Parts: sequence; structure tokens; C-alpha cells
Amino acid sequence: MISSLYGPIRNLRIDHAIIDVGGVGLSVTITPATSARLSVGNDAQLFTALVVREDSLTLFGFLDETSRSLFELVQTVSGIGPRVAMSILGVLSPDDLASAVAQENIAAIERVPGIGRKGAQRLILELKGKLNEISVAHLSRTHQPAWREQLSSALMGLGFSAREADGAIGNLVTQLRADDEDPAKIELGELLKRALASGARGRNAL
Repeated sequence: MISSLYGPIRNLRIDHAIIDVGGVGLSVTITPATSARLSVGNDAQLFTALVVREDSLTLFGFLDETSRSLFELVQTVSGIGPRVAMSILGVLSPDDLASAVAQENIAAIERVPGIGRKGAQRLILELKGKLNEISVAHLSRTHQPAWREQLSSALMGLGFSAREADGAIGNLVTQLRADDEDPAKIELGELLKRALASGARGRNAL
């Protein structure tokens, strides 16, 4: 399973990007909103889901784990495949969808191309009560400082689990506070170097 990619964007369109990973260009299907936040030549972290079909292997990419989880969850609804799931994410944020399902707002879900009234009703019925955890996780992440989100993504792109990344960042923050340093004023590359050292010490201690 390819769970994430990290590297420079080599080609960018409204619905897909090519990201260079170790000299190999991987094509990733994305939403227009994701495309708008990427730029050719800059490094990017994409959380991915691999969809395997008899005649194709397709990578779908997302800027955060919440969106990827939502992509996978909505496909548990009868009649919704990966393409419609991407359409949902292109129109509704995780919080918007959670709100629409909780309030049984059929009209909001009908805005998604490929979903009619019956499809919206079925989605509400089958997702009722399943989106709360995703929504809460999304809200908690949005309150994190930008540097912490970027550092966490970079660590996970290097093979750290979410728990290991949090632990390494926690150790780093403790060190920075002891030295009276502000992480927001330190370049990401330097933060990553120090966090990797913190993470290595944490792993060796296990």
C-alpha cells in the first residue's frame, strides 16, 4: 500500500499532479482544491489511496489524512466509487459533509456531480453517526501551528507513523523550550533535522 508521497511537483493540472519520488514520476488524481494549493517545482506531501482495478492502478492524493479517510469512508456507501468520492471531496469539506449528514441536508449533498436525491438520501442513511470522529480529528489538526503540520507531514513522508511523528515533535518542542527557541522562526529543514534526531532517540529507547 502506498500511503503517502513526498517530492517535487513536476506537472500539475486541475485534476492530477505528477510528483517526483526518487526519480520516478507518479501520477496522482487530485481535486481542484488540492491542485490550487500545489505548484510546479515545489515539494509537496500527499496522503494517498491506491485503487486497484483489473485494467488499472490509480493513486488518489490528498493534502491531509482526514480527507483520505473521508475518501475511503464514503466509498462504503452503496453505489459510490472512487470517482464520485473525489467529486464529494471537491465540493464538500469533511466538516461540511459531517454537517450535511447530521442535519440530513439533502440539498447540500445534491450539489455534488453524480449524486441525485436518492443517492444523497442513501449517503445520509449509511454515514449517519460515522463522521463525528473524522470531523473532530480534522478540527483538532486545523488548530495546530503551520510549522507543526508541515513538520508532521515531512516526518510521515519519511516513514514515521503519526504517533512516532507526534512523539518526535513533542521531544523537539521540549528541547526548544529549554533553549528558549521559537519553532516558528526556525526553517523547516532544520526542524526536520532536529526532529529526526529526537525520533531516533525515542525509537532506540523502546
